[in-house]
Formats: sequence, structure tokens, C-alpha cells
Amino acid sequence: MDPNTRGPEEYGHEGDGQGPRQRPPRESLAPDFGQHAPALARTVQLVSGDFLLTVNPVDGSEIEVCPPAERPARPVKLTTAERAEAERAARPPVPPGPAQPALPLLARQDEREQLVRLLARGRSVRLTGPGGSGRTRLLDLVAEDCADLAPDGVVRLNGFGRTSGDLLHDLFYAVYNAPLHRPDRDELLTHLREIGAVVVLDDLQFGGAALDELLDATPECAFLLSATPDVPAPSAESAVEEVTLGGLERADGLDLLEHAVGRPLTEEESNWAGDLWFESEGLPLRFVQAGALLRQRDRLRAGAGAVDEFGVFEDAPPADAAETYDLGDDVPLPALGEAAAPAPLLASRLSASARATLRFAVALDGEIPHQAHLPALVGDTHADAALGELAACGLVSAVGSRYRLAAGVPAQLEAAGYADEAEAGARSAAQHYSWWAGHPSVTPERVCAEADALLAALTVLGPLTTPPAEGEESAAVHLARTAAPAFAAGLHWSAWERTLRAGAEAARLAGDVAEQAYFHHELGVLALCGGSLDRARSELETSIGLRGALSDKRGTVAGRRALALVADRSGTPIGLGPTAAEEVPDARYEESASPAGGVPAAFPTLQPPTTPALVTHRSSPAPSRKAGGGLKGLARRNLVAAGAGALLVAVLGTVVTLGATSDNEPNSPSDQVGVNPSASQGLGDGSLGADPAANEGDGGPGATSRPTDPGPDGTLGTSDDPTPTGSPSGSADPSDSASSSKPPSSSKPPTTSKPPTTSKPPTTSKPPTTSKPPTSQPPTSEPPTSEPPTSDPPSSPSTSDSASGPASSAPASTTASAPESGGSGAPSSSPSVI
Repeated sequence: MDPNTRGPEEYGHEGDGQGPRQRPPRESLAPDFGQHAPALARTVQLVSGDFLLTVNPVDGSEIEVCPPAERPARPVKLTTAERAEAERAARPPVPPGPAQPALPLLARQDEREQLVRLLARGRSVRLTGPGGSGRTRLLDLVAEDCADLAPDGVVRLNGFGRTSGDLLHDLFYAVYNAPLHRPDRDELLTHLREIGAVVVLDDLQFGGAALDELLDATPECAFLLSATPDVPAPSAESAVEEVTLGGLERADGLDLLEHAVGRPLTEEESNWAGDLWFESEGLPLRFVQAGALLRQRDRLRAGAGAVDEFGVFEDAPPADAAETYDLGDDVPLPALGEAAAPAPLLASRLSASARATLRFAVALDGEIPHQAHLPALVGDTHADAALGELAACGLVSAVGSRYRLAAGVPAQLEAAGYADEAEAGARSAAQHYSWWAGHPSVTPERVCAEADALLAALTVLGPLTTPPAEGEESAAVHLARTAAPAFAAGLHWSAWERTLRAGAEAARLAGDVAEQAYFHHELGVLALCGGSLDRARSELETSIGLRGALSDKRGTVAGRRALALVADRSGTPIGLGPTAAEEVPDARYEESASPAGGVPAAFPTLQPPTTPALVTHRSSPAPSRKAGGGLKGLARRNLVAAGAGALLVAVLGTVVTLGATSDNEPNSPSDQVGVNPSASQGLGDGSLGADPAANEGDGGPGATSRPTDPGPDGTLGTSDDPTPTGSPSGSADPSDSASSSKPPSSSKPPTTSKPPTTSKPPTTSKPPTTSKPPTSQPPTSEPPTSEPPTSDPPSSPSTSDSASGPASSAPASTTASAPESGGSGAPSSSPSVI
């Protein structure tokens, strides 16, 4: 029966008067078993400074100048209710299971009152104490006491793994409502100067000049800083007060231990706690962990080893613990060494999920994945309860909005062998986070909350990356490729940069050129947003080169657009680095020796070609810094001479136009022409009106035949005859007009004839019938003996490198200047230097 329509239509029977229904394709009957269409890439647009950044996970982020209509409004401060909601969201999640009793803060009242007094006077204070001394707990109470001291209230920040610039942006987002807007440096400082709040900053990891930068940017804020003794101290000019937090007294330590156990201590336990106080120097964390040891001992003595304290059945205790202690027997107190380093003993009495969580934490540099990820990582649906077990034992502590292994616990677990499978744990975490960060339902903010765990996995797997097998993908490259766009969209740009750098290195080790190009492109965009133009140019050029090798057109277009923006901001053309601009004018400019007669100083020196030369015309020459006065005069004279005949206008029009408009260009067409004047026809004397070469008689370098090249000063031969050269009345050779009608050929390079070995200039293959030398001769050469050829085509190949057709038989002059003609009515073909 058909599942959608009643009746036996699939067999061809008409059950309800309808015709047989066509069976749908097989994949539509079972859509869940077919290939799903890939999810669309999530692009996010945000404003960074005066740029509009589109985070594109596919081809790379696109950046452009932000249009005025897209610019966000001036950020406004959050209301009191919004600040309270933001502070609640920034707290670490409550571990699953029954609520743990809050331990009192003992023997800290004096420090608490001192901190409040200093902050009320607007002073900044640094609270220094070792790990496990209770700094975070004291900051919580002081923050409650200072809630009404400043207009913007109390702002809680965490400095673990954060730089001064990161904290400035964190403070901005904690006070202002600016979604998808990352202000530039000047705008950021302007807004920070308007913040008046008590900033409680825990786990500070820098001092000196970096701390001065943070304090100077927020003159209206009072800071309560918390740091360990190994963090650099503030500078003397910062005027930050110092408050030191030490250990507890012996009586206070015993009191804290009783609160942790939930009952009074026996005499044996009190003596044991006294030895522990001496060994731990009174650190409160040691007494919290000792209380967990005593609670586990009580459960073992009561015979409740199979049921955990949360009422959930757990795995049986390890074999060593079950064999050592019989249920109901008196369990001895831990040894002093085990109490001083209690992490291995505490972990051995926890559930298998809690121990697996500890192994992941050791592999991830102490980071505890969020409790929502533990079931997938551990492989147990109830693994989220492991966080409650670890928190109750004092093995983890809150750091900002997440949890980390408590002070001293990572080293203790590594010594117990929990780091033996660190690489496997990091690889499993990387594969899980790669899938999770790329899921469409996961927002960038959630990915940013797990940034430290993701970066820890990249740090472990990045250096270990090798070229993967065919069909596989590197775990580090995949994680970086997936997480980087989320960090960019979530405005966690320090994590974005670290991910891109780790991903680029991993892609290089894996031999993945496409992913390497993507990471370099993103690094270039990030550098451009930060104002580092030189670094942005370098990264983008690297990415464009890699994508060009892969023929990635879309990625190349995105890279070139960003590179064009870099060139616009820096003022340096594309392709010219910061030092290349000084080498460009003469880098590829080919010059040669001057002819015998010399040339004016405004013209480049030219070498005589010894072999057939290939003339290359550059359509877009590079800028030049050479003297341009002579080139302008050359252009004007070329225009005047070209206007004398339509034939020469067609040939030299392009060269003259480029010469007139590219005064500062080293490879302009006007610099690429030869040294001989162009051939212009005389007054029926059979010659073309060009001056003979000054050194024709001795066969010098100037004897090379280039009949159509202009003279050394760029002028053409002129005539006293008012008839324009090239007109029908002045033309004596019909072959000139026939040759001028031929289109220029660019497929074959023009060739030149060999230099003559005698003192006479080269002639055509057909000897002239008459010889009538021109009236103007150089003083050192004989008059040319050739005359214009007849209508028959010349037998020798043309030696002209221009587009005007075959060369005339008259040799071109290579002298810079020649004496004026003595004949009164003869045309003067000597070039005149103006």
C-alpha cells in the first residue's frame, strides 16, 4: 500500500478513481538515508574601527571601508539590571549534584576592611598571595562591600591568559552595549575614560609597563588586583598599594577543617591536622582537600563504598582500595606525604568518569571542559556529575566563567601517571570541539567560552602534526579551521590570532596548501584591522601566492581586495614593499652607451646593438624619478613632426602620446626608441631627407640601420619645402605608400641588418640607377649613394623595427647634430636641438 494515498495504485488498480501514482525516487522514500545538503556557511558582519569586516568561513574574511550607513551608533552604557545579568552570566556554572556548603572566610577580616578603605578613597590595590591562599574568596566579599562606591558599580574581570589590550576590551564590553562592534584604539580609550567603576581583576599575570597602560587608560576606575608572588610588580609610578595574603594560623586551620568535614575532629585527626598545617604553611586549599580525604575515610568506614555522596550509583572502588580496606574495618589516616599532595589519593577514590575528566584536564593544560561536553568526551551519559565530585574534593577551582585544576594539582597528577595519554586525550578533545564549533546551533559566544580548552588542544597537537593519509584530515588543522571564524565573530581576537598562527603552522606541517593560504589571509585581515600594514601586506601576499598556485580564483579575489585596501592605507602601490619603492626606478631600466656624436643630457644613453634586437613596448611602465624636462620637449617636437604627415602619425601616435603623459616613467615608449631620425622624403632628389650617420665612413657603432627611429634629440627631419612630407605631391616612391598600408606585425620581432664593414652605408639589394647625394652631409662621412627604390619590392628584408612597413634605402643618421645645408633650396634634414 502507498504510505501517502490509500488504494492499490502502485499495482495499477484504480481504488478511488484516480490514475496510478508515480512512485517517488528511492531517496525521497527514505530521506534520512540519503546525502543531506551541506549547511550554509555562517557569515557575520561586524565593524572594527572604520572597517566593515565580513567573517567568511569559506574563502576568507572580506574587509572594506565601512560605509556611513553601516556605522554603528555611539555605544551606550548598560543599565543596572543589564549589568547584573551580565555578571551572573560571567560566573562559573554550578556543578551538578547537591549544593556544597559554603566554607567561611576565616582570619581575613582585617585584610577585607583594609581593601575596602583603600578602594573607597579611589586607590588601586594589589592583593598578593600564593595559589590556594583564598584570594578569590576574599575578592568576592570585597566586591559585595564595594557595590555602591562607583557610578558604574563593580566590574568583575579575570586576567588568566589575558593581555593588557584584552582586558581593556573586556572592560569596555562589561560596561557598554556594543554588539558586533570592536572600536579602534582611539575610540576605545575615549569610551574607557568615561567609565567610573571598581574593577575587581583576579589572576593578573602581568605588571610593570603593561599594568601602567591598563591603569592610565582608565583614570576614573579603582582596581583591586589579585596576583601570585611570581607576577611582576607594578612600577613605582603607578602608586598601587600592596596587600599580602598569607596562610592561616593553626587554630584557624583546624576550624576550617572541621567545617569541611562537617563534624568535630578527633584527637588523632587534630594531631594529624597540626602536622598538615606545618607542612602546608597554613594554605586554606590544603585543609579543604584534607577535609575531602576525611570524608572519603568516613564513607569507607561506614561501608558505603558502593554509593556516592550524591545518591547515584557509581563504579566500585578500585581494586587496590577494596583489597586494602575491608568494609567496616578502621581505615587509617592518610600519611603526611599523601595529605601534602592529596590529588592522586583523592582521584583514586572517585568515579571512573571523574578520573577520565582529570586525564582530559591534564592533557589540556589544566583546563576542565564545560560539564556539557563531558558526556561526549568521556563516553558516559552521567559524566557531567564528575565536575561536582572534583569541586567537592578541592581538585578544581573557578577561573572566570570556567574551572581549572587547582594550584599544585596538575603536577601531582602528572607524577601519578595521568599525563601518559595526553596526546590521545588532546586528539579526542580536538575532534569533539571541531564538530561542536562548526555546528550551526552553536553561537560564537559559546565557542569563545571554551577558547582556552580549544587552544590547549591546538598547542598539544600543532607541533605533532604530520601529513595525513589520503582521505583524512589533520585534527589540528580541522580544529583551527573551524574555531577561527567563531573567535573572530565572537570578538575574542586574541584567541583568533593564536588559533590562526597555530593553524598555519599545522597546515604547513601537514602539507595542506589550501588551508595554509586561508590562515595567512586571515592573519593579514587581522593585522589590517590592528593597523599593522607591513605585516598585513606580507601575510596577504603570501596567501595570494599560495592560492594562485592552487588556481583558487575566489580566494585570490578576496586577498587582492584586502591587499588593495592595504596599499590605499599605506600609500605604497601593490607589489612594492617598504624597501622596493627605492629600487624600482632603475631596477629594470636598460641603458646603453651614447653614440659618437653624443646626446643631450635629458636623454638616456643607448647601447649599439650587436645582435638583432627585440624591441618590447610596455603598455604600463613604472614611475620614474629621472629628469623630465627633456622628455616634455621631446614630446612636443615629436607631435610637431608627426603632424607633418599622416603616415608618421599612425606609426608614432602611440609613442608620442605615452611620452607626453609619462614624464616620470623610466620605461616610457619615448625612452625606448632608437637614436636615428625618422625618414622624411626630400624634394624629388630620390632621398628621404635623413642625415647620413656621422661615422658611416668608418663603420662605427652608429652604422646600424634604423631608418624610422627619431634623431638623438627626438626630432624628425624637416624641409624648407612647404609641401608636407608624406603627401602625394612630395612622394616619389610608390612603394612607400604601399608599405605604409601594411598592418604592423607583433608576432615576429623586428631584425636589423649587420653593421657595414666599409665606410659606405648599407644599401638595398637593388642598386640605384642614379646617385644624387643630399645637400647636407656630415663632415666625416661620404654622401649616401642609394636612392629611393623603384616600384619593385626590395629583395632584402626590411630592417625597420617600426610599424611603418619596409625601410627606405636611405641610411639614418646617428649624429647628435649636423651642420646646416649649404644649398639654398635643398631640404635641411639635420636635427635641430632646441
